Amino acid sequence: MSARRHFAIFTTASLPWMTGTSINPLFRAAYLAKDGEKDVTLVIPWLSLRDQELVYPNRIVFDSPLEHEAYVRHWIEERIDFKPSFSIKFYPGKFSKEMRSILPVGDITECIPDEVADIAVLEEPEHLNWYHHGRRWKNKFRRVIGIVHTNYLAYVKREKNGQAIACFLKYANTWVTRIYCHKIIRLSGATQDLPRSVVCNVHGVNPKFLEVGKLKLKQLQSGDVAFTKGAYYIGKMVWSKGYRELLDLLSKYQSKLAGLEVDLYGTGEDSDEVHKSAERLSLAVHVHPGRDHADPLFHDYKVFINPSTTDVVCTTTAEALAMGKIVICADHPSNEFFKQFPNCRIYKNDEEFVQLTLNALSEQPAPLTDMQRYDLSWEAATERFIDAADINLQVPESRIHQTSRLSLPAFLRTRKLKQNLEDASVYLHQALSGLEVTRCAFGAVPKTLQPDEQLCKDLGLAPPAKRKKLKLKLMT
Repeated sequence: MSARRHFAIFTTASLPWMTGTSINPLFRAAYLAKDGEKDVTLVIPWLSLRDQELVYPNRIVFDSPLEHEAYVRHWIEERIDFKPSFSIKFYPGKFSKEMRSILPVGDITECIPDEVADIAVLEEPEHLNWYHHGRRWKNKFRRVIGIVHTNYLAYVKREKNGQAIACFLKYANTWVTRIYCHKIIRLSGATQDLPRSVVCNVHGVNPKFLEVGKLKLKQLQSGDVAFTKGAYYIGKMVWSKGYRELLDLLSKYQSKLAGLEVDLYGTGEDSDEVHKSAERLSLAVHVHPGRDHADPLFHDYKVFINPSTTDVVCTTTAEALAMGKIVICADHPSNEFFKQFPNCRIYKNDEEFVQLTLNALSEQPAPLTDMQRYDLSWEAATERFIDAADINLQVPESRIHQTSRLSLPAFLRTRKLKQNLEDASVYLHQALSGLEVTRCAFGAVPKTLQPDEQLCKDLGLAPPAKRKKLKLKLMT
């Protein structure tokens, strides 16, 4: 193995789907490779044309992986000031309508040749491994780092029989991350506590937002009016993203907030209901279709209100702070990272929300210091990632060879026992994930144990082998 490190970043979504697991891993790949001292491969899902039509907005579809790669590269190159030097590979994926998620098909560890398998970064490691049937990540890669993006438990608890499902999901997440990852990075304390995990925000903001913040600072310093609009919120328009909490607060305190105007931007399944609820208020609450937060339309707003408590780390909150705005948000673990910024105003109850909102509308934002601006950047996020991941930590050999158990010191016997238990746990997971009936019973897309002929054709893979009688074996 060369001394030059190789990072393989596997994620669960890709542009043009504008979701956190499409955008943040893309920026991570670009900034990890920026210094030219590391080889970086971003591994993203490839979908059939039918699935692309279900997932990607504005009828954007791709006829080939090369076309899709060109789109992704163009998007990132428009947002950074250097030429990204990472490579892109695709793994076969299928879209689950029930989960509203892309699930891997087959053994996606095969995307990286054994000779360069060094560090694997699993963006949403639980998601990538619920149905994983193939090579054991920790046997193929020297170091496997999981980054937890999503508070799955909070979402499923809102569904029918949510408490029971959440209990099972909590165990499943713990199981797969323990057996397949060396280290877990939780973006905030809003996520499930997992084995061998640390809490660290390893995300930054698009540098375009920091440029907007610098421009606003110059305007304020020169005595110009930097912000001509009041308050707004932007996010996927579903009730769970904070719209219910915000409209409830506005409804409850309409008299105290008289004169307040709030613009809501978003598109989603609950758009019509949000619109109807906003119309019933005496306050001027305007509902608009979703837009890119980088749109110049948002530059002149002074106050960003975000009452959501289902996020892990809200990207739009970071972007608003980077643009020099005042942010009003709830006292919640997902906002812990933002408390260090003077423009982040945290409310603990309804009365504080009202007072902080009124104060924000009458005040000017505090200027960001250079260090605060740096802390929001992807350069700082990349440094935090390297530190939190313990990249240079020597991982002990998975098995101890040619030594009798009786001659081992007690601490090594304990380690060996733990390894044996983990091996047995991997065997069980591989056995269950290798059965079509078990996979489907727990929510997998049918017939995703191997990629189908169309996915193989699109990705240039060998045609799927005919199914043989099931053999239960430990993947090594």
